[in-house]
Amino acid sequence: MTITQVESVPLVAVVGATGVQGGSVIKALTESDKPYRIRGFTRDVTKAAAETLKKQGVEMVTVNLVVENKEAVYKAFSGADYAFEVAEGIMLIDAAKAAGVKGIVWSGLVSVKELSGGKYTKVQQFDGKAVVTAHGRASGVPFATVQAGLYASSFRTNPMMLAKQPDGTYAIPLIVKPTTVIPIIHMENDYGLYVRRALELPAFPDGVDVYTGGENITLGEMARQLSELTGKTVVYKQIPIEEFIKPFLALGLPLHIIEAVVEAFQFWEEFGYCGGQISTASKEGLARLPQTWAEFVKSADWSKALA
Repeated sequence: MTITQVESVPLVAVVGATGVQGGSVIKALTESDKPYRIRGFTRDVTKAAAETLKKQGVEMVTVNLVVENKEAVYKAFSGADYAFEVAEGIMLIDAAKAAGVKGIVWSGLVSVKELSGGKYTKVQQFDGKAVVTAHGRASGVPFATVQAGLYASSFRTNPMMLAKQPDGTYAIPLIVKPTTVIPIIHMENDYGLYVRRALELPAFPDGVDVYTGGENITLGEMARQLSELTGKTVVYKQIPIEEFIKPFLALGLPLHIIEAVVEAFQFWEEFGYCGGQISTASKEGLARLPQTWAEFVKSADWSKALA
């Protein structure tokens, strides 16, 4: 445990401290042999996850990250050396710059619209982050992105990613080919390793895009390994778009969200998850190796997902 309150130690401001990405960053920093002060931003400092972080020495700050709350957001970054943001990106970058931080690590993603030549225009979860990245690059503050691969946990918690079939077997039912390659990552456990590496390099990696993942693996191979390691019959099943979107429609999700999910998978199949960019995550210099898909499967509880 290296969290301290000594003022000479770097202060890292982590937005979304009780979430998956922010929580992973704090986990990785607490595993470091280097000391840090950590300021965690959350909407509710009284919830259990925030209380746990406070007991670890994290300074928890209540901040509602909306543009209307700009003054409080700017104040929250006061004195920070480094910042890690996950929401309301442009405002947060401006706030971090105003606070005089030494570097910003942004959980960016590639621009699907740009890399597909305008073919896929509705993947806002990627394109929105790419807009923030452009703003960060132009801010004048040393700026790096640490880009998340596909969450391994989504196959355990999302019934749309792993579904029971009428015959009692299980399928990963998606619209793309089983040969589609995905950079898979155990986000809660491993994402923070890449942020920690960025903070602990001799020089902050200004201008660098870091791609994260335990391994690049095809969806078909994921199904095969899941079946082998759990003892359950799990297959990959490529399904039509019409069948894929039925659960989304049943939940009453807005059309633009459904279209964003569909186009994201189509982009990954045609252009690659990182759109032809270098998508092999570098593990050199990480404090420990991130989990492969097989290692994640072995360590995770599948009792509900494969009930």
